Amino acid sequence: MTKQHRPTDGELEILRVLWREGPSTVRDVHSILSKAKPGTGYTTVLKLMQIMADKDLVSRDEKNKAHVYSPRIREDQTQKQMVGDLLDRVFGGSAARMVMQALATKKANPQELAEIRHILDEFEQNGGAR
Repeated sequence: MTKQHRPTDGELEILRVLWREGPSTVRDVHSILSKAKPGTGYTTVLKLMQIMADKDLVSRDEKNKAHVYSPRIREDQTQKQMVGDLLDRVFGGSAARMVMQALATKKANPQELAEIRHILDEFEQNGGAR
């Protein structure tokens, strides 16, 4: 995913639906999004998904009358790229400062803290590679 193809906030909402639900029509995506954000227009979702297809963020299967859209980018790749951008722009590349701010901003539950400890232990054992 190139920087110019980084998803916007609206595109990310659509991608989250596609990652969770799998290949979907515009109607399917609109139905899910409008439950979370009443007033979301069908034509807005349609236009965004068409733009996303042009940007290669999604693919469009045009075999049936109702086109089916699938994500072309994986969720973990998108997260990694966006976190990398945030890390560089906001925290000057310091992962420690970013993690400390994240934990100071939103309290982690015991399960999340245990997972973080496990990841850090694994990271340390593998010499900084996960």
